[in-house]
Amino acid sequence: MINNITLRSETGMKKAFITGITGQDGSYLAELLLSKGYEVHGLIRRSSTLNLGRIQHLVDETEITGSKVSDSGLFLHYGDLADGEQISNIMHRVIPDEIYHLGAQSHVRVSFDSPEYTGNVTGLGTTRLLEAARRVNPKIRFYQASSSEMFGGANPPQNEKTCFHPRSPYGCAKVYSYWMTRNYRDGYDMYACNGILFNHESPRRGETFVTRKITRSIARILSGKEKYLSLGNLEAKRDWGFSPEYVECMWRMLQQDTPDDYVIGTGETHSVAEFLKEAFKYAGLDMDTHVRTEQKYYRPTEVDVLIADPSRAQKKLGWKASVTFSDLVKIMVDADMREAGLKPVGKGDAIIAKKFGTKWWKGD
Repeated sequence: MINNITLRSETGMKKAFITGITGQDGSYLAELLLSKGYEVHGLIRRSSTLNLGRIQHLVDETEITGSKVSDSGLFLHYGDLADGEQISNIMHRVIPDEIYHLGAQSHVRVSFDSPEYTGNVTGLGTTRLLEAARRVNPKIRFYQASSSEMFGGANPPQNEKTCFHPRSPYGCAKVYSYWMTRNYRDGYDMYACNGILFNHESPRRGETFVTRKITRSIARILSGKEKYLSLGNLEAKRDWGFSPEYVECMWRMLQQDTPDDYVIGTGETHSVAEFLKEAFKYAGLDMDTHVRTEQKYYRPTEVDVLIADPSRAQKKLGWKASVTFSDLVKIMVDADMREAGLKPVGKGDAIIAKKFGTKWWKGD
């Protein structure tokens, strides 16, 4: 069973617990922490099939038969953010030094269709985890994955002092989680941080998120499997960065002397239409021939412009995004072309090799 008791590391290694470890950010963060010598524990939901695609390269066994699934120090535990007792039991077994809370129902459009579930998992799930950590050891360092969607309709650029104006059930749930994290920090003197991350993408992004939907459709059009790409609002503007760089920030937040909240982004904004144009041009396709808009993909309430002011993180954490918007598009198009069995254009691969080597690309 995956949730067998795991004793505190006898090697002196730091222990980290990651919710959402099978997601985009969770998989990159697991790689980062393992490379730093951490013992990494991850929460996964029980299902008839194991959803380990993004971390399969970290798992030594094809079938998981015990808690430890990797000689590198990776452990997985069955659990659900909707089950407080289960979360508490896992906390008592693991007793981590650091918690990275990334797990959520994180699709904004889906949150309109499932608002109660989103509030339960994305909002109350944070409270369950904070309370479990407090009861086990209030000295545990806690990272909460907050979101730029909390700003919603607030005037850009947005920073740590900008008032929240969420425009979706997901954004509302994240605001609740943000304030619960602050409350536990103030009320119980816990080391609890909010990382207010603006949009960050990669080839491991979920296929229903707009950036990945675009790059994956390009590969399918080139391979003859699709002819059209259907999208919603093309005028929405977002601050898009590269996920592997952003998980580095998560770790840095928990290494500071005092806990705090930080806005993380590139400081640039681009529309969905710009992403489309850049991606289709790079792949040598005519966007007007293949792209359609459909009303069903629009949200009941839209967020028009998000753009980060990351100056505080740059000053206090010594962090600055290095992958540009154009770089990101090339990286993602090349990866999806490769996945479709096509020869990539290659510029995105060259960017990865130059900036990161194979450090962030083991599983892609």
